[in-house]
Amino acid sequence: MRFTTRPAPSLDNLAELRAEIDRIDAEMHALLIQRGAIIDRLIAVKRTQGSGSAFRPGREASMMRRIAERHRGLLPLDTVEGIWRVIIATFTWVQAPFSVHADISAGDAGMRDSARFHFGFTVPYRPHPNCAAVIEAVAGSRGDLGIFRLGKDATGKDGPGAPRPWWESLVGEGRPKVIARLPFIERPAHPAGTPVFVVANPLDDPAAAQRDWVLYAVRAPLFAPESERALHDLYGEVVARSESAEGVSLLLAVPGGVGPRQLGEALARAEAGATILDEVGSHAARFRV
Repeated sequence: MRFTTRPAPSLDNLAELRAEIDRIDAEMHALLIQRGAIIDRLIAVKRTQGSGSAFRPGREASMMRRIAERHRGLLPLDTVEGIWRVIIATFTWVQAPFSVHADISAGDAGMRDSARFHFGFTVPYRPHPNCAAVIEAVAGSRGDLGIFRLGKDATGKDGPGAPRPWWESLVGEGRPKVIARLPFIERPAHPAGTPVFVVANPLDDPAAAQRDWVLYAVRAPLFAPESERALHDLYGEVVARSESAEGVSLLLAVPGGVGPRQLGEALARAEAGATILDEVGSHAARFRV
């Protein structure tokens, strides 16, 4: 589509201004139709229908970062973010239909807001009583996503169906993994500000993942201040923890350049006696406003 330069309408002529808005609206719609035609060709080339391989967390994060960096004007960034998130999610759904499963153990409103803001209304929303149920729903699907709150109190001990911390349900080859942390654009009073992890079955193309931050499931007899300091020295953090008579189970996040060997050695020097069970996912660094 070619765009022609038009003289700016007179500011005192409402009819001209409204006509200009109508012209822009028609061009935006035409561009969405054009984007859909390209996606149709993409489906034919990649043959992703029903495979779930349409997810590209790294590409998605790059797109959203560029949008946030170049945005200007009176339209709120939240609105721009929401529009593009719906465009991205809906065209992904067109390539390979999927549902979003949500843990509503701490209430439905925040999770529904997050799902609708980030994935729109076309993608089906499926509530579940706890995060363990979300993970198993994703594991049994062809390409669905799961979302649940993150935080140090998110132990996963939220019912008889969750006998262990939720992150240990991600341990093992072929199990669902974390692929994103939302919202990607962080700021106070975000309209979908509930912090959530997104889980999916392993991506067909590992290069599609975003590895600014990598998550590890760890067990240790205890996690003393020395262990916390060793983790902080790697610029890592404890995302969630669960304590029992056998010790403590941890979900740790470290920068992508820190491998499991380096993490294990740092914890060993702190005498944590820690065992790294598995890498359980990764996600992009958030864009802060």
